[in-house]
Amino acid sequence: MSLINTEVKPFKATAYVGGKFVDVTEADLKGKWSVVVFYPADFTFVCPTELGDLADNYAEFKKLGVEVYSVSTDTHFTHKAWHDTSDTIAKIAYPMVGDPTGTITRNFDVMIEEDGLALRGTFVINPEGVIKVCEIHDLGIGRDASELLRKVKAAQYVASHPGEVCPAKWTPGEATLTPSLDLVGKI
Repeated sequence: MSLINTEVKPFKATAYVGGKFVDVTEADLKGKWSVVVFYPADFTFVCPTELGDLADNYAEFKKLGVEVYSVSTDTHFTHKAWHDTSDTIAKIAYPMVGDPTGTITRNFDVMIEEDGLALRGTFVINPEGVIKVCEIHDLGIGRDASELLRKVKAAQYVASHPGEVCPAKWTPGEATLTPSLDLVGKI
């Protein structure tokens, strides 16, 4: 069963952000757009490239009113240690959520049970706490923050323009589609 159009399930966790440990719950994902990015583990190889890419694009997400949360099954203490020892991870200003119990990882259906690690899962959540984008990658396939930004913009556009949809490769300012009987077979 797909998680698309389902509400985020309850959770409580601790994140490392801005030099502090803070509590994070599903309630923090409501009232604004959110992006939740799961990754397998701290101190690895593909993960820092992805999280660094998100850090480099974080200001663009914030301009769109989006908060980014990275999540792994590591603890918040491990996130702090990684943040303190890696130049790439030191750039991160968004919350790094620890999920050592795997509750959040299981809630989003990205847990690799035999390893206790998360798949590379990316979720865009609307202000009502409903999942609008769900993308899951194999561990060896890194993600691209600029493509994620495009998807967030499309999700926000569709939410604010009922009856319109965004075609492939849509970017803001380009034409959208209005599905109707007259459009069938014309594309």
